[in-house]
Amino acid sequence: MIIIKKTTSDDLDFKYLTQLFDDYLVDIDGDEKDFFAFYNQVYIQNVLICYDNEVAIGCGAFKEYEPKVAEIKRMFVLPEQRGKGIASSILNQLEFWAAASGYTSCILETSIRLESAIALYKKMGYEIIPNYGQYIGVESSVCMRKIIK
Repeated sequence: MIIIKKTTSDDLDFKYLTQLFDDYLVDIDGDEKDFFAFYNQVYIQNVLICYDNEVAIGCGAFKEYEPKVAEIKRMFVLPEQRGKGIASSILNQLEFWAAASGYTSCILETSIRLESAIALYKKMGYEIIPNYGQYIGVESSVCMRKIIK
């Protein structure tokens, strides 16, 4: 049975999944891994974890980037669980939660090398935008935005 739970980044299952994600990203980000790791080691109040029969299989989060703009963070699904709509479900729930919290748009950053993630975000209505914040000038980053309200 699939369940999605609201929690925070202090949750042990979230820490476990994001550690797996970070390990995966070492191969993707290469020399830039320390740069990205610095921006991912923050407390996040709005976290979702997806469980299948009480086993954590995916996660995602959002935090305020600026008033009315939520930044989607730490989207990850275990490789063996991909292709089942889990990431779409998590992202839908994050957008709904962000909208209910007063945000009108979501932004995110992903690696240009994560083609399946970019395809998912495009399918979910995100559009590529100029890189923002710490990602300005980072050629391996793709930034995206979606109006949610």
